[in-house]
Amino acid sequence: MLTLLPPVAAALQEPFYLDLVRKVMIFAIAAASLNLILGYGGMVSFGHAAYLGIGGYAVGVLAFYGTTSGWVQWGVAIGASALVALAIGAVSIRTSGIYFIMITLAFTQMLYYLGISIEEYGGDDGMRIKARSDFSGLIDLGDPVAFYYLALVLMLACLFLVHRIANSRFGMVLRAAKSNEPRSRGIGFSPYAYRLVAFVIAGAMCGLAGAMFANHTSFITPEFMHWTRSGEIMFMVILGGIATTAGPLLGALVLLVVETLLAGWTEHWQAILGPLLVLSVLFFRRGLAGLMPGGKDG
Repeated sequence: MLTLLPPVAAALQEPFYLDLVRKVMIFAIAAASLNLILGYGGMVSFGHAAYLGIGGYAVGVLAFYGTTSGWVQWGVAIGASALVALAIGAVSIRTSGIYFIMITLAFTQMLYYLGISIEEYGGDDGMRIKARSDFSGLIDLGDPVAFYYLALVLMLACLFLVHRIANSRFGMVLRAAKSNEPRSRGIGFSPYAYRLVAFVIAGAMCGLAGAMFANHTSFITPEFMHWTRSGEIMFMVILGGIATTAGPLLGALVLLVVETLLAGWTEHWQAILGPLLVLSVLFFRRGLAGLMPGGKDG
């Protein structure tokens, strides 16, 4: 159905729907990356938005200095996010519970305040990106339809990748460590190494989402990395269904569509959205994917 949206939106002369669903797919990638470590690895990271920001700033900063090649920008976004995830994961994964949450949150806030402090890149006001990423003429991100289909392909690839990882031998160890870490150690597996690799993969994937989001908005701001953004991505995972393949997409779709509808209806939309989200968690404990036949696959 997603493949049919561009011609339908063109027929209705409603390009807004194309932009909205493209944003949904970008955040579905970010949510899928968090689902890998939260849903399958049991790592409650409250700093996942850091990689969204790193990916966005990789595009913006390189464009600021005249490098508009998408191959370079997106490569740096993924690589830098993976390196930062490696550094944060190496420290935080040695802890668990509330300590893990607070360490990941602290690192994200450090990066957030770093973004605010660098006036050259707009500081708290952010920075406009003058030109979208250039892929040597193969894909024109200035064309909404081309960008839409690129986002669709990358989202499906990321959802498939997480599904394959979760159902591989690597994923089985990851899930076993989540269920019973002492037993996993007892049979000869080191949960730390597996969790760290998963953490780096998740960071790199979210960095890709950040690069896409920067091109989507043509603007970057430290708000990309704020802890509230991490909470929003986490709620997409919970709403859609933890440890499910379709959960990240369903959660991102419902949250962003409802948010858009309420924001267009009243300026106090957040006061309405909050209780709705609480009710959804109470009544759909397995997430939206749990309502689908075979939806609970984790």
